[in-house]
Amino acid sequence: MYYRLMVLGEANVWTSFSYGYRNDSPSGWLLNPDRCKLILFERNKKSPRHAIRIFAHTYYANDIGEPMAIKSSSQMLLDDAWNKWHDLQLQGWTFEELELPESA
Repeated sequence: MYYRLMVLGEANVWTSFSYGYRNDSPSGWLLNPDRCKLILFERNKKSPRHAIRIFAHTYYANDIGEPMAIKSSSQMLLDDAWNKWHDLQLQGWTFEELELPESA
């Protein structure tokens, strides 16, 4: 998690932020620079508030960067998920607005 000191009126306030995202957890799709792999981050709704866990589902992508087939899934604690989310973006992964394809 990243922190920044803000001054509101006369008070100094520390706030956490994440590269402009206003989510309490990483959420959505990241596409790798080669456009052949996607990772979907989503919150595990069954995890307790004191130990929030995030699913990271890795997919193979088709030639236009859409999910084609699942490769693997993992689950991690919230701070680890934010670190992975930011590290991937620093490596050139981009946020994508996608839907899961309907199964046949």
